[in-house]
Amino acid sequence: MSKLLYITANPKNDLKLSKGMQIGEVFLEEFKAAQPDVEIERWHLYDMDIPEIDMDLLYARAKLSFMGYTKEQLSEAERSKLEKMHELADRFIAADYYVFVTPIWNLGAPSILKKFIDNLFIVEKTFTNTPDGPRGLLTGRKAIHIQTRGGIYSSGPMVDFEFGDRYVRKVFDFLGFESLDTVVAEGMDHFPKQIPEIMAKAKEQAAAAARVMAAETVISNDMKV
Repeated sequence: MSKLLYITANPKNDLKLSKGMQIGEVFLEEFKAAQPDVEIERWHLYDMDIPEIDMDLLYARAKLSFMGYTKEQLSEAERSKLEKMHELADRFIAADYYVFVTPIWNLGAPSILKKFIDNLFIVEKTFTNTPDGPRGLLTGRKAIHIQTRGGIYSSGPMVDFEFGDRYVRKVFDFLGFESLDTVVAEGMDHFPKQIPEIMAKAKEQAAAAARVMAAETVISNDMKV
């Protein structure tokens, strides 16, 4: 059975408060209608115990990668945190399709998303180094990023200052994802009277993206038979 992982990075874990999650629910409803057999797993990052790249993890990775240590020679703290990192990465890798729902804050994504993504960069698990440079190992996966913006970043003077969606897209391109589309609802702080229209347009785009991903899921499953 295929799995879709739905990841939200907003402390407002409430549909009434989060416009991004409202758009995300439209995507899920449309996807489930087309692919009811696909398992959907929800991760709300603010409710998760996510390892942080601290001194223990820095040394654990260095010791194993180029200092000649074995896992058994790590300190208890190093080994425990490293195992938790690998466990989180393994759970992430187990999915086939992904939805990321985030706002843009201070030109970028919420810091908890960066903290989470740091756990996905594991040599020989999610990427490998080759003579031609690094190569992502998470191939064949598809994702969508739903991003809400108070300002306007798709055109005008702020275009070059959008580092949230740009970061997410580059990260998963590096890790080998086949595609990552984006649905954006922007300008809601600048044009509060237009919020209903902005949301309606984003929901339509999310529904269309869900139908596309669901159709690709059918093709992918047919190829496995």
